[in-house]
Amino acid sequence: MQPKTIKNNKLKEEFCIKELNNGLKIFYIPKKDYVKQYAIFATKYGSNDNRFVPINESDFIEVPQGIAHFLEHKLFEEPNGNIFDEFSKLGSYVNAYTTFNQTAYLFSCTDKFYENLELLVKFVQNPYFTDENVEKEKGIIEQEIRMYQDTPGWRLYSNCLSGMYVKHPVKIDIAGTVESIRQINKELLYKCYNTFYHPSNMVLVIVGDIDINKALDIIEKNQNIKENTSKEIKRVYEEEPKEINEEIIEESSSISTPIFNIGFKDFDVGYDGKKLVHKEICINMILEMLFGYSSEFFQQLYEEGLINNSFGSQYVAYKDYGHSIIGGESENPKLVLDKIIKYIEEVKSKGLDKDSFNRIKKKFIGYNFEEFNSIESIGNNFASYYFKNFNFLEYANLTENITFPDIEERFVKHFNNNYTLSIVSPKK
Repeated sequence: MQPKTIKNNKLKEEFCIKELNNGLKIFYIPKKDYVKQYAIFATKYGSNDNRFVPINESDFIEVPQGIAHFLEHKLFEEPNGNIFDEFSKLGSYVNAYTTFNQTAYLFSCTDKFYENLELLVKFVQNPYFTDENVEKEKGIIEQEIRMYQDTPGWRLYSNCLSGMYVKHPVKIDIAGTVESIRQINKELLYKCYNTFYHPSNMVLVIVGDIDINKALDIIEKNQNIKENTSKEIKRVYEEEPKEINEEIIEESSSISTPIFNIGFKDFDVGYDGKKLVHKEICINMILEMLFGYSSEFFQQLYEEGLINNSFGSQYVAYKDYGHSIIGGESENPKLVLDKIIKYIEEVKSKGLDKDSFNRIKKKFIGYNFEEFNSIESIGNNFASYYFKNFNFLEYANLTENITFPDIEERFVKHFNNNYTLSIVSPKK
């Protein structure tokens, strides 16, 4: 069966999609005359997925924190060496990352694309775990964890999440803890791998100027030896209360200026697909309207010397959780928080500015057009939004259809008293 082509005339972009018999979805976004090619092979499995029913079992298990990230590291190891060396011989760049919600393996190249693609699908779907190489990896990841624990920006962010969330696993570091990774063994790794790395839980996105039929031949040859039956994955999360966990978390570190994160916990969750992404765009628009560099509020605090150009904000949305984080450097983070809360209440009273909305909306549509100039951005977004049950090619259309009343409604729902202040100050 030939891949199906879907076009967006406004963006002047298109993509091809094909689903294999085993459930693997393949997206191809052609970029004619681009020299670089890119592929990302991702699974809907991240650090949040610690409680689940393993494939071919009936009872829930709870695995050690950080095991998804640990598994990502181990997939690069083969019986006769490290997969990095093989990509290096092909002259390509290879990497991987684990988030709270997914794990992704990727490469970019300007030559030998098909050899790189074959290597990517081969190594991701051929795990090699032994007692010896698992034990060896524990020492490597322990060093990584300790390095992050000594990084002020990471501590700031991690504390903000743990302050907002009471039970949800997003409050736990992606890499886990030194204690938790010591509990990992090859049997647990194989259970996680066999459950979450089934092709029906994965997506492969290809971007560039390539022969898609030749690429599909390589992928299908690899996938024909895989199990064809799709498996339903049963995950379990504890119900997260609306309340925050802690109002203020303060630490000190070897920095010259205090840094802060203010996290607003979103308890209007449960959305998926188009509704979820609509909410995500609305709240990010609101943040830009209220706190962006062109806003009156930013200019006022900047002139008062309370903030600098490190000041910024972002909203993150998933089906089971969401939050906005506003942060930067300031000599007086608590005063910045007071001014932000006061400002939000003033806006609730007088209303949002429609002219500002129209300006920011055009800006957001422009951002989306720009993202289609980067093959890495295209690939990463297609994979991430696929796991949100949304076609990234429709992002600009969805943004264009957002109205001022949508923004007003979401503003009232989102900004509440559920906020946490995380501060890292210079050591005295």
